[in-house]
Amino acid sequence: MSVHTPLPRKKTTIASLLASRSSGTPITVVTAYDYPTALTLSSSSCPIDMTLVGDSLAQTALGLPSTTSLTLDEMIHHAKAVARGTTTPFLVVDMPFGSFHISEEQAARNACRLVQEAGIDAVKLEGGREIAPIVRKLTSIGIPVMAHVGLLPQRHVAMSGYRVQGKDVAGAERIWGDALALQEAGAFSMVIEAVPTPLAKYMTENLDIPTIGIGAGPYTNGQVLVWDDLLTTTPSDHKPKFVRRFADVRSLREKAIAAYSTAVKDRSFPHEIDESYKMDKSEWEKFMERRRADESSVKSD
Repeated sequence: MSVHTPLPRKKTTIASLLASRSSGTPITVVTAYDYPTALTLSSSSCPIDMTLVGDSLAQTALGLPSTTSLTLDEMIHHAKAVARGTTTPFLVVDMPFGSFHISEEQAARNACRLVQEAGIDAVKLEGGREIAPIVRKLTSIGIPVMAHVGLLPQRHVAMSGYRVQGKDVAGAERIWGDALALQEAGAFSMVIEAVPTPLAKYMTENLDIPTIGIGAGPYTNGQVLVWDDLLTTTPSDHKPKFVRRFADVRSLREKAIAAYSTAVKDRSFPHEIDESYKMDKSEWEKFMERRRADESSVKSD
């Protein structure tokens, strides 16, 4: 009987993302902040299309109060680790707050650092039509840009918190106008965060680039979730409405650590035979003979 061997996964590209949009095949995106996570998302059993080194790294991995506290050097450090473990997913990295806002030259310089030092495929920028010139500049020098509209976590203070955007006519028109401007500037795809489902659906149907939703309903071309949210790895009990917890790794991890602690304290770990190394008996006897000889020499002195 022949055994079917699955074909190796191919590297996701901008062309394949556009093909997925055209064929109606949903695009899967998950965040990663380290090498082991990147390896998991690149494995043959995890059909993830895109890995995002999101600036949510600030809160989930570094314990910072918000994404605005994250520096470019910190992002590069973690992006390098993710890149080392990434093979097939398309690798996108958030440009941190303050790394692209001052000028097109600053944005280009910092985006080039991410490409050269971290080895990423594309960058993601939060903002609307006001950053269109920056998107145009980066794409003109060959750096693909993923846009991000709707709720902008880097501007949570100005937005008075993490609130749903585009709930009225003025807000919806603003987001739609931003999306058009960013597409025209050359963005290859767009994250739509925390907007009403009808607006995200309209945007997806009327844009020419793939849309990736987070809190934007089921009609976008793809979905993105934070690794720690979908696996429930953090101790926080707060769960945004748009998050589905696909596993409870936190409970499993806590049980494992508790079991380890118990096993150490009751001396059932490590097992003397199954989890320990042996030494040839004759070698041990020679060792003990030398120790006895040393002890005798000390006593005689």
